[in-house]
Amino acid sequence: MTGTAGPRWYVISLRPRGAHAPLRRAAHAAGHGFVALSPWRIAMRDDDATRAALLDALGAGLVVFSSPAAVAAARRLVTLPVHLRALAVGAGTAAALRRAGVARVAHPARMDSEGLLDLPELADVRGRAVGHVTAPGGRDAIAPALVARGARVRRADVYTREPMAPAPRALVQLRTLAAGGARLAIAASSADALRRVDATLGPVLSIDLRRARVLAGSARIARGARDLGYGDVVAAEGPRPRQLIAALNGNAD
Repeated sequence: MTGTAGPRWYVISLRPRGAHAPLRRAAHAAGHGFVALSPWRIAMRDDDATRAALLDALGAGLVVFSSPAAVAAARRLVTLPVHLRALAVGAGTAAALRRAGVARVAHPARMDSEGLLDLPELADVRGRAVGHVTAPGGRDAIAPALVARGARVRRADVYTREPMAPAPRALVQLRTLAAGGARLAIAASSADALRRVDATLGPVLSIDLRRARVLAGSARIARGARDLGYGDVVAAEGPRPRQLIAALNGNAD
């Protein structure tokens, strides 16, 4: 598996089920192998309570969207106001909002929670209502930071991440690669996904996943990976597939 004719690295994707394609294309374009390993699936909510919470969040005027999935789930529930003032965690979320017809969208160059909180729109929110469209457990640093700044956060959890057991095919692939001495790189754009994989797959695979290289989509994820015991951690410029693969290419040895 690690001969000159094969990939030097195998990228392990922790994206939700059905969301691996962009990272797969980026890995293959760079000549790397690929393992799709979903720790969860996205389940969009569709009930009156969620719809009411979303309308309340949108009524704040200034609304933070945590992910493209949050935008997709919100669109299923209501029509997003064209003149909404929206803040997106990253470029992918911003693009989803624009496709939904929202004209006023801003996102940070540093596409993570810390970058979002540095946006000028959130510098002075004392006494103001700020909507937050997200999922339980998703980007938990945002709401507490806004509350600490004096904002009145109106949160709407419009989807959930349902944990999944490791796919048998992926487990067989990983066992084979590990037994053959393949070099593994975990593409981590979510700290929660990395924690779940670390907690569940190590005992299942009977291999030390902490020997894999972690491609961290933010400084916070990099810190979390080191706290979990990963010693080979590379901080990418952002969480997008090309940025994660660029981090691997730039640090391949």
